[in-house]
Amino acid sequence: QVQLVESGGGLVQPGGSLRLSCVASVYILSINRMGWYRQAPGKQRELVASITSGGNINYADSAKGRYTNARDNAKNTVYLQMSSLKLEDTAVYYCDAVREVAAYWGQGTQVTVSS
Repeated sequence: QVQLVESGGGLVQPGGSLRLSCVASVYILSINRMGWYRQAPGKQRELVASITSGGNINYADSAKGRYTNARDNAKNTVYLQMSSLKLEDTAVYYCDAVREVAAYWGQGTQVTVSS
């Protein structure tokens, strides 16, 4: 069982930055892959970024150049640094963890980009 707790969401103006955190309840390198997803109202949940236990990082096209996915192994935490935020980045952001054959989700954190 893996528990995930996200934090760091909030209200930010267009062009601003936020850093989301996701703390795992287990040793993070025992998790095969951790991902950041977002879901805007009326839209499907979409993958934004992911990082494997081996350190391979991938980004959705919408995140490339603006988001940075990073990991702190000592803190069992992954981060999503978001910059140059746009109105369309408004969503609930979730982290997930795939460990062996199971997937786990955090509760989500709201990011609202508004002037």
